[in-house]
Amino acid sequence: MPSTSLVLTILGQDRPGLVDSIAQTVAEHGGNWVESRMAHLAGQFAGILRVDVEESHAEELTTAIQALATAGLESVVRSVPIAVTASENPVVRLSLVGQDRPGIVREISQVLAAHGINVEELNTECRRAANSGQELFQADALLRLPSGFSTELLRAALEQVAADMMVDLSLE
Repeated sequence: MPSTSLVLTILGQDRPGLVDSIAQTVAEHGGNWVESRMAHLAGQFAGILRVDVEESHAEELTTAIQALATAGLESVVRSVPIAVTASENPVVRLSLVGQDRPGIVREISQVLAAHGINVEELNTECRRAANSGQELFQADALLRLPSGFSTELLRAALEQVAADMMVDLSLE
């Protein structure tokens, strides 16, 4: 039978059993949980996941996921082609740490956008430095470089703004 992929975003008050309720709904409708990213943020559960399901069950699964709103979960479901091909362009990991201040993500993202670099994954947090108690901003990202754009070019572009922001960055 032909299959389709559904990308779901889910948001709601965090509580035990929440992921289980989503997993149960997916399983009851013949879905295969393929990949996901989930987090607890300020008391809220935020998740994005991809589920493969037979086309004949996709609408039922979508309706069932949206029905979780009665349990306090907001959701958006998008159908996407199952055979989306991965880009052959290189992926680079960016790690950044520096004193927290407004605008860090904006300044870095402007550099990335100006060079056609796609942010495939971004994780950020603020935490207290162990030795000084100072608030530090930390970001880890997976970046997909465009064709012909090297890690060295990326490093040069980011180092121009990193010095002004007083952050340390590394690329792998």
